[in-house]
Amino acid sequence: MNLFDVYPLNDVTIVKAKGSYVWDDKGEQYLDLYGGHAVISIGHTHPYWVKQIEEQLEKIAFYSNSVRIPLQQQLADKLGKISGKNDYQLFLCNSGAEANENALKMASFHNGRKKIIAFSKSFHGRTSLSVAVTDNKNYIAPVNETDNVIFLPFNDEEALESCFAKQGKEISSVIIEGIQGVGGINVAQESFLKKIRSLCDKHGAVYIADSVQCGFGRSGKFFSHDFAGVNADIYTMAKGMGNGFPVAGLIIAPHIKPKHFQLGTTFGGNQLACAAALAVCQVIEDEKLMGNAVMVGKYLRDELASIPQLRNVRGRGLMIGFDVPEDLKDLKKNLLWNQKTFTGESKPNIIRLLPSLALKRRDAEAFIESLKEEIAVLTGEEVSN
Repeated sequence: MNLFDVYPLNDVTIVKAKGSYVWDDKGEQYLDLYGGHAVISIGHTHPYWVKQIEEQLEKIAFYSNSVRIPLQQQLADKLGKISGKNDYQLFLCNSGAEANENALKMASFHNGRKKIIAFSKSFHGRTSLSVAVTDNKNYIAPVNETDNVIFLPFNDEEALESCFAKQGKEISSVIIEGIQGVGGINVAQESFLKKIRSLCDKHGAVYIADSVQCGFGRSGKFFSHDFAGVNADIYTMAKGMGNGFPVAGLIIAPHIKPKHFQLGTTFGGNQLACAAALAVCQVIEDEKLMGNAVMVGKYLRDELASIPQLRNVRGRGLMIGFDVPEDLKDLKKNLLWNQKTFTGESKPNIIRLLPSLALKRRDAEAFIESLKEEIAVLTGEEVSN
């Protein structure tokens, strides 16, 4: 049997990982500044995380949500504390797509409406509703197509106000990434998020903060939406939540009331998943990783902005993007093969950096030097310090 060929693959086989580094089957070491799509939040194989999973595995790995699972409440308490959303409610699931799917459903259950506002260059997942609110026709099968989704320009307050003025009574929810990931590290303006909050309040719509990639401390705040100083009704989480173990969730404002059988999941919130997520939260707290994301992220953005060949350096914390001109289109590839450094991309020529929140300053410095070296090779110009 062949694997279903849907992923363009780099010809690298990773067999070992620790901290911000991975090693292939030939013993070659790579600096990981992509973290497997922003998944590695506290560093590969963090010893505390490994220990907590091992200890839980010796007790019980899984039983269904038909019984009490005290670890779920422990995780809810911990998330309430570190996110500052103590009065919210937690629903656990398995992936970012599932989290967004359930958030959109919950909003529709809450107000009985169908219309959803999403934004240009958005990515919210690949399940039916989550892909319907994703702005990429290549991902949307005919069965996913719906007239219930309204796409508006990102950060366009006038377009948002106009849409609500015309269709406010029909709009169930607004879903937005605080920082667009797949779309190219586009930061939602604080005034735009405040406008979403005020219009949702006025018209009875639900504000869904997709924090799958830009949450769990990556921006320097637990949720990047928090920079706007307003609360969303539902926050969705995944990616860095389990540091590689599949776990995701929604935290839901207290005014949205639960009802039996509205939501459900087989594997969500299982004992191993909760152990992994609790370990991540503890390490983020103990090692002050949100503060590290702020400091190392600022260093990287400042250094990148000083390189004249790069354009439009942007992001927050350790979620960083920059544009590269056509003559540097091979930069990502060359960083991987020549400098043994993994980075991400968005088409056509955007490089994305999504490293562990524990990335050390010295590793960031080494990356800047290797980046300058590859730019010099591609352009024939020295890059000034």
